[in-house]
Amino acid sequence: MLLQPQLSTKALVELCHRLAVETESGIDIRRTWQREAETARGRVQPAFASIRDAVGRGESLAVAMARTGKLFPPLFLEMAHVGEQTGSLGRVMHRLEAHYRRQLQANRLFLGTIAWPMIELVAAIFVIGLLIWILGAIAGRNGSKPIDILGFGLVGTRGLVIYTNFIVAVGLCIAGLVVAVKRGLLSIHPLQRVLHRLPVVGRALERIALARLTWALHLMLNVAMDLRRVVPLALRATGSGHYTRHTDQITSDVARGEPLHVAFALSGAFPADFLDALAVAEESGQSVESLERLSARYDEEAESSVRTLAVAFGLLIGLLVMAIIIFMIFRLAGFYLGTIDDALRMTR
Repeated sequence: MLLQPQLSTKALVELCHRLAVETESGIDIRRTWQREAETARGRVQPAFASIRDAVGRGESLAVAMARTGKLFPPLFLEMAHVGEQTGSLGRVMHRLEAHYRRQLQANRLFLGTIAWPMIELVAAIFVIGLLIWILGAIAGRNGSKPIDILGFGLVGTRGLVIYTNFIVAVGLCIAGLVVAVKRGLLSIHPLQRVLHRLPVVGRALERIALARLTWALHLMLNVAMDLRRVVPLALRATGSGHYTRHTDQITSDVARGEPLHVAFALSGAFPADFLDALAVAEESGQSVESLERLSARYDEEAESSVRTLAVAFGLLIGLLVMAIIIFMIFRLAGFYLGTIDDALRMTR
């Protein structure tokens, strides 16, 4: 499952745009997926070909997509199904395009903000490897005792090879964890609940989650979905275990006839400003329009929150680089002080 193909956010933006334009232009869905299958490249090509064949046989597009495994996100599949059932597939795809485009912009903003701290970290790791090799080579030429700057016996070419293999192994482990989390194979919900309690980080995560929640509610209420289906999907769209753990309770309350704002309030997980806005939206009978305005407001706050998270993450990386530098200074200082002490003893 880890190696199954999965569409990137950029690919989802482009696919949603093409589907929206062609559907609203009246182009037959079979022609659309014939073209998609012909232009697809890499590991997604067989999946797109299977969708083309299924649609050609008259099967539902959402069902055909669902058979491809985890190629498409759950929200995409559910909204495609709703779009087909309500005859509003083009409009739904336009809204999904806007959603994934905002996600893509947020990802780029985050990566752009942490780029320089990451460069500093890579440079520090490279310099340590270079010192391991150079100091070992110097000791090999003049016959002196090699300098072990890390204190783990890593000196010379052999030490550099071991050090490099260790760094590569750590990098691969981190990359594997990230991929596993993105594909839903590894849950970080306990960690998310802890982070939500932190002063600055928790507020930022809350704004991002609420932006996704209000957008999902606006989108799904706009196509008249059953609230018992709306709640699980909307909560899953937050991507936060801090909120998804209340799915059963909120869904059961809604099924008993409780308004959305009451069901959300009974969970005790949502801020007062969100609950008040949701209550006004429901009581005014303009939930869709109010949620659209609320979603736009949270989107603005979410953009600022992404910057906050990026700065916090960059600060952590900066502190790590600083710790590495301080460690190296003390190690080298200890070596040179020891050398001076040995020289003084020999002169006595």
